[in-house]
Amino acid sequence: MTGPHTHQQPAQKSARRPGQDDAARAEALSRRFAEVYGHDPDGVWRAPGRVNLIGEHTDYNDGFVLPFAIDRSAMVAVRLRRDAGPGRRTGQGQAGHDVVDLASTWAPDGEGLSRARFRIADLAPGTAAGWSAYPAGVVHVLAGPDGVDVPGFELLLDSTVPVGAGLSSSHAVEVATIVALNDLLDLGLDRPAMARLTQRAENEFVGAPTGIMDQSASLMGRAGAALFLDCRTQEAQLVPLPVAEHGLAVLVIDTGVAHSHADGGYGARRASCEHGATALGAASLRDVPAGADLTGLDPETARRVRHVLSENRRVLGTVERLRAGDLAGIGALLVASHASLRDDYEVSCPELDLAVDTALAAGAVGARMTGGGFGGSAIALVPAARTEQVRDAVAQAFAEQGRRAPQVFAVVPGEGAGRVR
Repeated sequence: MTGPHTHQQPAQKSARRPGQDDAARAEALSRRFAEVYGHDPDGVWRAPGRVNLIGEHTDYNDGFVLPFAIDRSAMVAVRLRRDAGPGRRTGQGQAGHDVVDLASTWAPDGEGLSRARFRIADLAPGTAAGWSAYPAGVVHVLAGPDGVDVPGFELLLDSTVPVGAGLSSSHAVEVATIVALNDLLDLGLDRPAMARLTQRAENEFVGAPTGIMDQSASLMGRAGAALFLDCRTQEAQLVPLPVAEHGLAVLVIDTGVAHSHADGGYGARRASCEHGATALGAASLRDVPAGADLTGLDPETARRVRHVLSENRRVLGTVERLRAGDLAGIGALLVASHASLRDDYEVSCPELDLAVDTALAAGAVGARMTGGGFGGSAIALVPAARTEQVRDAVAQAFAEQGRRAPQVFAVVPGEGAGRVR
């Protein structure tokens, strides 16, 4: 499931300037790396955040999801330490071989850098906090007892994925890190393998019981397409999502209400699904028929199960419409998804409901919360000519209720993770 986790993350200040493309941003990050560490990086890699078009809380139930990578990303400049290299078990021999030095433009006061430093041999869950837990978690799973020899390295992180918005800022950092190390250490990992490893980093090191969706979208996304993912088999298919060609736009409405997947609400929903599957005699809710009798379940568990079963059907329906070129036709499915997340899964909040209701009233074709819920963002599929109208209506509605002004911006389906420089 979805993405950012609020471990007292510092305020975000990206090195990206408006209109700056990835190549220019990578060049600027390389220069900053040289200023920080005194030498050039070995390369620069990026990994996008994601928007989940539909399919929420289905991934950890072995279900279907339909995310797409967005044109906002985490970017890392990395240099391996020259006193250690692949093929050597780190942490042995000369001191410092397995030291990882991290720096980030996510700075507490909005200026300077946030720094972290650790020895790979000392890594264990709970030993890294805030943004540094994400690259540290990747190193931890790569260098585990059955893992590979990971040498020390230096890393400078920059990100344009909003923190706490439900757009997978944390997974973008993890994916950028693993893609960089996969290249630099010539590990030969394919994209599904990297998705599984970053999921382990989330589950085992960060402590968030997330599924496989966010990493997969960041790794396997393509411009102009959504990723239809079977979370049981990890079979992935690209589905056309040419929003601009159909005169549409996808608006993200970031409510500013931070959420966390490492807290009790997310875990409780997952436990409820597992309980429901067991009670229905299934290994997971993926194995429960759509028309299953839920009357034997307690009311809360029945609601949770009903959401997952109906959401899987909505994902399949959305894929069918997109393949038929009926982009506007998915609007009703987005609306139904939000209602189910609000009423059956109970992971919405007043701000998300206000964003969705206002966007629809202002002319959106469809809208729903996206991500794990309890805050974060909503998305709205909007006729391109009405984007400003929807944006203004949402801002006014929040102001009238005395709520914090939301950030509203358009995203487009973008390319998955890779080397930039």
